[in-house]
Amino acid sequence: MQPFTRIQGIAAPLLRDNIDTDMIIRVEWLFNAVPRADLGLYCMESLRHLQDGSPDPDFFRNDARYQGASILLCGRNFGCGSAREGAVWALAGMGIRCVIAPTVADLFVANCFQNGILAFTLEQTMIESLAAAVSTDPANRLLVVDLQRCQVGLAGSEPVSFSAAARRREALLEGFDEIDLTLKHRAEIESYGSRDRELRPRIYATDA
Repeated sequence: MQPFTRIQGIAAPLLRDNIDTDMIIRVEWLFNAVPRADLGLYCMESLRHLQDGSPDPDFFRNDARYQGASILLCGRNFGCGSAREGAVWALAGMGIRCVIAPTVADLFVANCFQNGILAFTLEQTMIESLAAAVSTDPANRLLVVDLQRCQVGLAGSEPVSFSAAARRREALLEGFDEIDLTLKHRAEIESYGSRDRELRPRIYATDA
Protein backbone atom coordinates (compact mmCIF):
# COMPACT_ATOMS: atom_id res chain seq x y z
CA MET A 1 0.00 0.00 0.00
CA GLN A 2 1.29 3.47 -0.86
CA PRO A 3 2.38 5.34 2.28
CA PHE A 4 0.70 8.63 3.13
CA THR A 5 3.06 11.15 4.68
CA ARG A 6 2.43 14.54 3.10
CA ILE A 7 0.54 15.49 -0.03
CA GLN A 8 0.09 18.78 -1.81
CA GLY A 9 -2.66 18.85 -4.36
CA ILE A 10 -5.85 20.26 -5.80
CA ALA A 11 -8.72 20.23 -3.31
CA ALA A 12 -12.23 19.87 -4.72
CA PRO A 13 -15.44 20.94 -2.95
CA LEU A 14 -18.18 18.37 -2.39
CA LEU A 15 -20.11 20.12 0.35
CA ARG A 16 -23.39 18.23 0.02
CA ASP A 17 -24.40 16.41 3.23
CA ASN A 18 -25.15 12.68 3.57
CA ILE A 19 -23.32 11.40 0.50
CA ASP A 20 -23.61 7.67 1.04
CA THR A 21 -21.65 4.75 -0.34
CA ASP A 22 -24.29 4.04 -3.00
CA MET A 23 -23.86 7.57 -4.33
CA ILE A 24 -20.10 7.05 -4.41
CA ILE A 25 -20.34 3.77 -6.33
CA ARG A 26 -23.44 1.87 -7.40
CA VAL A 27 -23.38 -1.72 -6.25
CA GLU A 28 -23.95 -2.98 -9.81
CA TRP A 29 -20.42 -1.99 -10.78
CA LEU A 30 -19.01 -4.12 -7.97
CA PHE A 31 -20.72 -7.21 -9.39
CA ASN A 32 -19.89 -6.57 -13.05
CA ALA A 33 -16.25 -7.66 -12.88
CA VAL A 34 -15.02 -4.07 -13.25
CA PRO A 35 -11.32 -3.99 -12.27
CA ARG A 36 -10.76 -2.13 -9.03
CA ALA A 37 -8.53 0.44 -10.73
CA ASP A 38 -11.35 1.26 -13.19
CA LEU A 39 -14.04 1.93 -10.59
CA GLY A 40 -13.06 5.58 -10.61
CA LEU A 41 -14.71 5.88 -14.02
CA TYR A 42 -18.08 5.28 -12.36
CA CYS A 43 -17.45 7.13 -9.11
CA MET A 44 -20.32 9.44 -8.12
CA GLU A 45 -21.97 9.08 -11.52
CA SER A 46 -25.39 9.85 -10.00
CA LEU A 47 -24.10 13.26 -8.87
CA ARG A 48 -22.62 14.28 -12.19
CA HIS A 49 -25.88 15.23 -13.92
CA LEU A 50 -28.99 17.31 -13.31
CA GLN A 51 -32.46 15.80 -13.61
CA ASP A 52 -32.64 16.77 -17.30
CA GLY A 53 -29.46 14.81 -17.99
CA SER A 54 -27.20 17.79 -18.50
CA PRO A 55 -23.90 18.00 -16.59
CA ASP A 56 -24.23 19.60 -13.16
CA PRO A 57 -21.93 22.66 -13.29
CA ASP A 58 -21.59 22.61 -9.51
CA PHE A 59 -20.13 19.09 -9.43
CA PHE A 60 -16.36 19.26 -9.30
CA ARG A 61 -15.80 16.54 -11.89
CA ASN A 62 -17.53 18.75 -14.44
CA ASP A 63 -15.25 21.69 -13.70
CA ALA A 64 -11.95 21.59 -15.58
CA ARG A 65 -10.29 23.60 -12.82
CA TYR A 66 -10.56 20.62 -10.45
CA GLN A 67 -9.24 17.94 -12.79
CA GLY A 68 -6.62 15.89 -11.01
CA ALA A 69 -7.99 16.67 -7.56
CA SER A 70 -6.52 14.45 -4.84
CA ILE A 71 -8.33 15.97 -1.85
CA LEU A 72 -12.08 16.22 -1.21
CA LEU A 73 -13.63 18.89 1.02
CA CYS A 74 -16.94 17.33 1.98
CA GLY A 75 -20.23 17.94 3.76
CA ARG A 76 -21.50 16.25 6.91
CA ASN A 77 -21.91 12.49 7.31
CA PHE A 78 -19.79 11.61 4.31
CA GLY A 79 -19.56 7.89 3.47
CA CYS A 80 -22.70 6.89 5.37
CA GLY A 81 -24.84 3.92 4.34
CA SER A 82 -23.32 0.49 3.94
CA ALA A 83 -19.86 -0.84 4.80
CA ARG A 84 -19.14 -1.06 1.07
CA GLU A 85 -15.36 -1.01 0.66
CA GLY A 86 -15.87 -0.52 -3.06
CA ALA A 87 -16.76 3.11 -2.34
CA VAL A 88 -13.20 3.68 -1.17
CA TRP A 89 -11.81 1.77 -4.15
CA ALA A 90 -13.81 4.05 -6.45
CA LEU A 91 -12.46 7.19 -4.79
CA ALA A 92 -8.93 5.84 -5.03
CA GLY A 93 -9.51 5.02 -8.69
CA MET A 94 -10.49 8.65 -9.21
CA GLY A 95 -7.21 9.76 -7.65
CA ILE A 96 -8.49 10.78 -4.22
CA ARG A 97 -5.96 10.41 -1.39
CA CYS A 98 -7.67 12.45 1.34
CA VAL A 99 -11.24 13.09 2.50
CA ILE A 100 -12.01 15.95 4.89
CA ALA A 101 -15.50 16.43 6.33
CA PRO A 102 -17.24 17.72 9.49
CA THR A 103 -18.32 14.13 10.19
CA VAL A 104 -17.41 10.91 8.42
CA ALA A 105 -19.06 7.50 8.84
CA ASP A 106 -16.95 5.24 11.09
CA LEU A 107 -16.94 2.24 8.74
CA PHE A 108 -16.01 4.45 5.83
CA VAL A 109 -13.06 5.85 7.79
CA ALA A 110 -11.90 2.31 8.60
CA ASN A 111 -12.10 1.32 4.94
CA CYS A 112 -10.17 4.44 3.94
CA PHE A 113 -7.29 3.65 6.26
CA GLN A 114 -7.20 0.06 4.99
CA ASN A 115 -6.75 1.36 1.45
CA GLY A 116 -4.25 4.17 1.89
CA ILE A 117 -6.71 7.07 2.02
CA LEU A 118 -6.61 9.56 4.89
CA ALA A 119 -10.03 10.59 6.22
CA PHE A 120 -10.40 13.07 9.06
CA THR A 121 -12.73 15.74 10.40
CA LEU A 122 -12.57 19.53 10.61
CA GLU A 123 -15.14 22.09 11.67
CA GLN A 124 -17.61 22.81 8.90
CA THR A 125 -16.74 26.51 8.88
CA MET A 126 -13.07 25.66 8.34
CA ILE A 127 -13.91 23.32 5.45
CA GLU A 128 -16.12 25.96 3.84
CA SER A 129 -13.34 28.51 4.28
CA LEU A 130 -10.80 26.23 2.61
CA ALA A 131 -13.22 25.46 -0.23
CA ALA A 132 -13.78 29.18 -0.83
CA ALA A 133 -10.06 29.88 -0.73
CA VAL A 134 -9.05 27.23 -3.25
CA SER A 135 -11.96 28.02 -5.60
CA THR A 136 -10.35 31.26 -6.78
CA ASP A 137 -7.57 29.31 -8.51
CA PRO A 138 -7.62 25.57 -7.66
CA ALA A 139 -4.54 24.65 -9.68
CA ASN A 140 -2.37 27.23 -7.92
CA ARG A 141 -4.02 27.42 -4.50
CA LEU A 142 -3.05 23.93 -3.47
CA LEU A 143 -3.89 22.28 -0.18
CA VAL A 144 -1.18 20.63 1.89
CA VAL A 145 -2.08 17.70 4.15
CA ASP A 146 0.77 16.64 6.42
CA LEU A 147 0.05 13.46 8.35
CA GLN A 148 3.42 13.50 10.10
CA ARG A 149 2.52 16.80 11.76
CA CYS A 150 -1.27 16.28 11.57
CA GLN A 151 -1.72 19.66 9.90
CA VAL A 152 -3.67 20.93 6.90
CA GLY A 153 -3.71 24.28 5.14
CA LEU A 154 -3.12 26.22 1.94
CA ALA A 155 0.43 25.99 0.65
CA GLY A 156 2.39 28.88 2.10
CA SER A 157 -0.24 29.69 4.73
CA GLU A 158 -0.56 28.90 8.43
CA PRO A 159 -1.94 25.36 8.80
CA VAL A 160 -4.49 24.05 11.29
CA SER A 161 -4.23 20.82 13.25
CA PHE A 162 -6.35 17.70 12.91
CA SER A 163 -6.42 14.43 14.81
CA ALA A 164 -5.89 10.86 13.63
CA ALA A 165 -6.03 7.64 15.63
CA ALA A 166 -2.47 6.63 16.51
CA ARG A 167 -2.61 3.10 15.07
CA ARG A 168 -4.21 4.20 11.82
CA ARG A 169 -1.81 7.10 11.50
CA GLU A 170 1.11 4.68 11.94
CA ALA A 171 -0.36 2.39 9.29
CA LEU A 172 -0.74 5.16 6.72
CA LEU A 173 2.70 6.62 7.35
CA GLU A 174 4.29 3.22 6.79
CA GLY A 175 1.94 2.02 4.05
CA PHE A 176 0.75 -0.89 6.20
CA ASP A 177 -2.61 -2.62 6.53
CA GLU A 178 -3.79 -4.33 9.74
CA ILE A 179 -1.97 -7.56 8.90
CA ASP A 180 1.29 -5.69 8.30
CA LEU A 181 0.92 -3.88 11.62
CA THR A 182 0.36 -7.17 13.41
CA LEU A 183 3.38 -8.78 11.77
CA LYS A 184 5.59 -6.01 13.13
CA HIS A 185 5.19 -7.87 16.42
CA ARG A 186 5.88 -11.29 14.95
CA ALA A 187 8.82 -12.00 17.25
CA GLU A 188 6.73 -11.26 20.35
CA ILE A 189 3.85 -13.35 19.03
CA GLU A 190 6.10 -16.32 18.34
CA SER A 191 7.81 -15.94 21.72
CA TYR A 192 4.44 -15.94 23.47
CA GLY A 193 3.41 -19.04 21.54
CA SER A 194 6.58 -20.88 22.56
CA ARG A 195 6.11 -20.00 26.22
CA ASP A 196 2.48 -20.98 26.13
CA ARG A 197 3.30 -24.36 24.61
CA GLU A 198 5.61 -25.02 27.56
CA LEU A 199 3.07 -23.85 30.15
CA ARG A 200 0.01 -25.52 28.63
CA PRO A 201 1.19 -28.42 26.44
CA ARG A 202 -2.24 -30.07 26.70
CA ILE A 203 -3.77 -27.25 24.68
CA TYR A 204 -1.50 -28.06 21.77
CA ALA A 205 -1.68 -31.85 22.04
CA THR A 206 -2.92 -33.59 18.93
CA ASP A 207 -4.66 -36.92 18.72
CA ALA A 208 -2.38 -39.81 17.86
